[in-house]
Amino acid sequence: MYNCYPVFPLGDGLIHEGFASLAKHLLSKKTVVIDGYHGVFFEDFRKRMDGYFRDSGLNVSWQDISQAMLPSTETSRLIEPFLGGDDPLFGTRCTLSFSDLFDGGKLSRMQPDPMADLNILYGPGASLSSWEGYRLYVDLPKNEIQYRARAGRISNLGAVSPAAPKTMYKRFYFVDWILLNRHKDFISSDVDVVVDGQKPDGITWIYGDCFRKALNSLSRNVFRVRPWFEPGAWGGTWFKDHIPGMKKDVPNYAWSFEMIVPENGIILESSGNKLEVSFDWLMFREASSVLGDCHSRFGKEFPIRFDFLDTFDGGNLSVQCHPQEEYIQKKFGENFTQQEAYYILDTKDDAMVNLGFRENIDPEEFNKTLVTSAEVKTPVDIQEYVQQHPSAKHDFFLIPEGTIHGSGANNLVLEISTTPYIFTFKMYDWLRMDLDGSPRDLNIVRAMENLDFSRKGKIITADFISKPVLLAEGPGWKQFHLPTHPLHYYDVWRYHIKSSAYIETNNKFHVLNLVEGEEILVETRNGMSMKFSYAETFAIPAAAGGYKVSSLSGEEVWLVIAFIK
Repeated sequence: MYNCYPVFPLGDGLIHEGFASLAKHLLSKKTVVIDGYHGVFFEDFRKRMDGYFRDSGLNVSWQDISQAMLPSTETSRLIEPFLGGDDPLFGTRCTLSFSDLFDGGKLSRMQPDPMADLNILYGPGASLSSWEGYRLYVDLPKNEIQYRARAGRISNLGAVSPAAPKTMYKRFYFVDWILLNRHKDFISSDVDVVVDGQKPDGITWIYGDCFRKALNSLSRNVFRVRPWFEPGAWGGTWFKDHIPGMKKDVPNYAWSFEMIVPENGIILESSGNKLEVSFDWLMFREASSVLGDCHSRFGKEFPIRFDFLDTFDGGNLSVQCHPQEEYIQKKFGENFTQQEAYYILDTKDDAMVNLGFRENIDPEEFNKTLVTSAEVKTPVDIQEYVQQHPSAKHDFFLIPEGTIHGSGANNLVLEISTTPYIFTFKMYDWLRMDLDGSPRDLNIVRAMENLDFSRKGKIITADFISKPVLLAEGPGWKQFHLPTHPLHYYDVWRYHIKSSAYIETNNKFHVLNLVEGEEILVETRNGMSMKFSYAETFAIPAAAGGYKVSSLSGEEVWLVIAFIK
């Protein structure tokens, strides 16, 4: 059964629960620095902790690091070059340092109170001060940040009030999260306690040394991140119908973010206590062990993502493309581009995929048709320009950058991609409104700058729909190659396993999904074993070395594996 809250077990007694236990632990300290991610409710955190300190008779001096930040107008001036002007979606990755948002003079004047029993400096960036003391970091997964932003409960870093959700997200992606992640990476070796701050009334926490040891274990074993689900204008019903416990009071579920390093969290578990931290901690600490032979190319970025697109009883995705590599590097500051592939996990009722141009495509006419449609809201018969391909379970459609594409209705798509994940240039979106009632943003100019119009006609069927090839077989298993396009950074295997198979990583990390069958057992060379169910995504770091996969039902299972070429 698909598990929405997978955990990585640490052993007993390593994760602690509650403000009382944390306050008790800090009673013997003289100076405490509480750093953390923007979006944490730090004032609430302070009030709850302060109550326990005062009950113990301590004279506590609290200082808020945000008082040393630049005025919001000055912050806005500094980050303006990275926000893309009037573009509603895209900016450029920020090249500033987190310290650039602080007034150095104010920061240096923040000093511990010699008359206090306990001095606490708190808030995002607290470690930028000169304070020497016991260091906490309060973390928050990105989905919770987005929920709080949409509810108007937080603003952007350095802003005085919330903005519209899309505006806030653009600033999060291109500025806030970049600065905060660099800072988190820089101090990751010095944190004495890590706190999960997503439940204001019920924190959990772990000692820094135990946390770093857990990340080291993660980097050498099998693990799964916590997926999260989002509705969308074209979203469907597959998740509602197939995953127990899914909320029914939402319009639909369009996406399941299965494994996207910038977005997902990892849940650690000990003695029944759970603590979630952002996936990027693992990459900051253990990138070489995780990535293996591609570490020199991708550094601390995890270059493959898996997510689901659910259009069952929903709508067609927009007609879209993704940027060429030079374009995404020059315009947006990304290191590599967004290359996709659609693995079809399930279908119904004449499902299809839009992919590639028709042979007689005229770029100028196509552009004119799109612009006219956007201006006067006239529908486009997209089949006049774009090929439609019937989709069936286990089909594999290849979508390198610059390729026109979009899933049709009644598909459950396992989207396999390189990790940049917001750079979708929509050309036509069926004249739909977004869930908030606003028009869907189109990027016709950028799309036309990136489309490859040579991807048309018979070439699409020949080169952009993968044909499985048997690579090897043994007792109870077969290994197939699902060739990707020559431009794709990654390649894909599919194992058919009746009993068990042993798979070597060969110094490559693997991202996997069980695409057929009920349940498997995965056992790593380092002694960890985990069970995974149908449609679940998980990862095997390169340093795991090798792993055994066994079918638990006695029936044949199919396992898709993606890895960097």
